[in-house]
Formats: sequence, structure tokens, C-alpha cells
Amino acid sequence: MVAENILGQPKRYKGFSIDVLDALAKILGFKYEIYQVADSKYGSQLPNGSWNGMIGDLINKRADLAVSAITITPERENVVDFSKRYLDYSVGILLRKPEEKINIFSLFAPFDLAVWACIAAAIPVVGVLIFLLNRLQALRSSSSQNGPPGHLTNGVGSGTLHSAIWIVYGAFVQQGGDGVVGSVALRIVMGSWWLFTLIVCSSYTANLAAYLTVSRMDHAIR
Repeated sequence: MVAENILGQPKRYKGFSIDVLDALAKILGFKYEIYQVADSKYGSQLPNGSWNGMIGDLINKRADLAVSAITITPERENVVDFSKRYLDYSVGILLRKPEEKINIFSLFAPFDLAVWACIAAAIPVVGVLIFLLNRLQALRSSSSQNGPPGHLTNGVGSGTLHSAIWIVYGAFVQQGGDGVVGSVALRIVMGSWWLFTLIVCSSYTANLAAYLTVSRMDHAIR
């Protein structure tokens, strides 16, 4: 802004941009003279390809530099060089804070309903598979040791179906399970299930964090 305007003398200016210009002049050791462009414009491209305003004076070498609140645009950057921006200005709309709605089903938001259905179906399926492998191992052990049929010597849990499903569910929620995995087939199944559980839990944690963050940043007006 104009600080002093005496007839017959150059105008004196003041403001943040002038303070920056004075600091540059002191550090680099140069003198300057400020003038205002004739059309009082920042600079825009005309239909014939030329520029007006301060950008035009720089291109035509009538000025060495321009100091003002000039918006940095790609079109202007193609014809002049900008310094690093030192002031950001933005216009926004004030909104009333929205009421926080508590949704008890927000914990299920990271996955679709189909994914939850597949996970819910996978737990009993893997449990039945472990139960069958466990029973086969029990039958082989009893036949090799001449023991009573169905007696479990080295398997997962007690050998019942609900115990196998409980172990699979315990592994899914990362709480572990009882029993010892003896056969190679059981180790392969349980190892694959543990890997699947690790991937699902990691994806759920990441998606839940992203969902909660995005929901807080969401606005009703865009």
C-alpha cells in the first residue's frame, strides 16, 4: 500500500512485500525503484498471445522483478519465474459443526457384507476340515497302536467338531488355541489359516483407521 504520496516525489510504499524486498536488497546489496504498472493488473494472457500487467512488464524487460500478491498459475510459470511462495491465501466457507452420530455397526464398515459372509463361512469350513483330518489321524494312531477306535493320541483339541471350530475361531481373533498339531496335513491347513488370518486382520485394521479418518474429514458441502 502507499505509505506516502508527496507531489513531485516518488511514492513510498509499505507492507509485508515491501519488507521482504527491503530484506533482499540489504542481503544482496542492490537498490530498487518501485513503480505501478499502467493498467494496474497482475497479468493475464491476451488473445494475440501477449501479456498485460506486471507479467507483461517482466516479459518486455521494462521491470526486473514484480512484488505483489500474484497467484502462481501454470500459464504464468511458462513465461516468468516465481520465487518460493511465502504467503498462502485461501477463501473458505464457515459451516456449523455437524452432530456426531454414533453408529454401532461402524466396526463392520471396513469390509463389505460379502467379505464378512465369506469369513463367517470360512470358519466352520476350516473347522470341519480340521475335524476330519484330526479324526483320520486318530484312526491311524489307534490302528497302529491297537487302541480303542476314535481315541485321539496327538491332535488338535479333544477331537470334537465344536472344538475344531473353536480353535479356528480362536486363531482368527488372534487368541491362539489348545492342542498340538501333529500331522503334516493339519500343519499345512493351520499354517494357511494363520496366514489368511494375518492378512485379513491387517487389512481390517488399515481399512478401519482409514474409514474413521475419512469420516471425520467428510463435509456436507463440497
